[in-house]
Amino acid sequence: MGQTARVSAIVWIAAASLAAWLWLLLCQGFFWRTDVRLPPRADPGDWPSVGVVVPARDEAAVLPQSLPSLLAQDYPGHAEVFLVDDGSTDGTGELARELAKRHGGLPLTVGSPGEPPAGWTGKLWAVRHGIGLARAGAPEYLLLTDADIAHAPDSLRNLVSAARTGGFDLVSQMARLRVESVWERLVVPAFVYFFAQLYPFRRIAVRGSRTAAAAGGCVLLRADAAERTRIPDAISQAVIDDVALARAVKDSGGRIWLGLAEGVDSVRPYPRLHDLWRMVSRSAYAQLRHSPLLLAGTVLGLGVVYLVPSVALIVGVVTGNTVALVLGGLAKAVMTVTYAPMLHYYRQPPWLALLLPVTASLYLLMTVDSAVQHYRGRGAAWKGRTYARPDAAFDEQ
Repeated sequence: MGQTARVSAIVWIAAASLAAWLWLLLCQGFFWRTDVRLPPRADPGDWPSVGVVVPARDEAAVLPQSLPSLLAQDYPGHAEVFLVDDGSTDGTGELARELAKRHGGLPLTVGSPGEPPAGWTGKLWAVRHGIGLARAGAPEYLLLTDADIAHAPDSLRNLVSAARTGGFDLVSQMARLRVESVWERLVVPAFVYFFAQLYPFRRIAVRGSRTAAAAGGCVLLRADAAERTRIPDAISQAVIDDVALARAVKDSGGRIWLGLAEGVDSVRPYPRLHDLWRMVSRSAYAQLRHSPLLLAGTVLGLGVVYLVPSVALIVGVVTGNTVALVLGGLAKAVMTVTYAPMLHYYRQPPWLALLLPVTASLYLLMTVDSAVQHYRGRGAAWKGRTYARPDAAFDEQ
């Protein structure tokens, strides 16, 4: 009787998992599709001026691969690069000046903001300083880009054209992250897949939709929109600053757009699982608004959605339960099919989709670890700085 009850329970749970996958497939903004790229664009009659702001803290290892690509932008209008050396100890500022002398191209200004005051998280204090430097030239647009992002020569031109053509206040591209090590291949495509599941790209640009997100590595922002929303001061406490930025702009009536990148690539390596673990766990619990209830729901949801299909398949084979086998197999098939486009975008073999439950288990553990670190008083960490207080700006959204 007890074994029959257990088999019956796995059937019901497998049915719930399949229902969840069918809902995700059909009702979550087609998050799994990877065709959301820069919208149709036309060259403007006059090219607006752009201030490119690059916050950089101990980035000497990646600057030789990224900064020359910014300096070499083929942009018809006026553009300047403002790199903010945020308390680096590895000679980031000096290297930036040397690279500018060696490669030429767009004018480069290197600034230093000093230590951030209380209440500022992550790179936002450096961004504030960079925007202040850029505003001296009264640019119409600000390109906020990370120090590890390499841009194709026409990247800035395409971003500005898309913003002008579509009337967007914010245009952001999710940079293609590096996938070379074993752990990068296993974790990175899933990171973007999960992000798109939370923030379906198609819904972000829809007027009236509550969905708002950006990718902090590449954000083109109208300068007047930044002033109107008091960016970055209004989000100074946000750990997940790119989502908070997009929310602030959209809530003010601005139009925003986010899609997958073409010609915008991260050069930062994540060779070890520890490196990727730290990247995810830094903000995972902030994403859940530091709520134990949301944490419990997330753990349960990840288990039902990503782990149950494989368990149901195994139970079906071992016990001969055809219903469990079919339900688990169908859920597993939908999971695999929805993940395949992201693997293709990252030029990875499709069989890696079969390992998505393993990756989901890692993300589950990373999320729990993020909560543990929070309650140990360690808070979120960024580049050697730890922020013990909750992400108040995100909590208010």
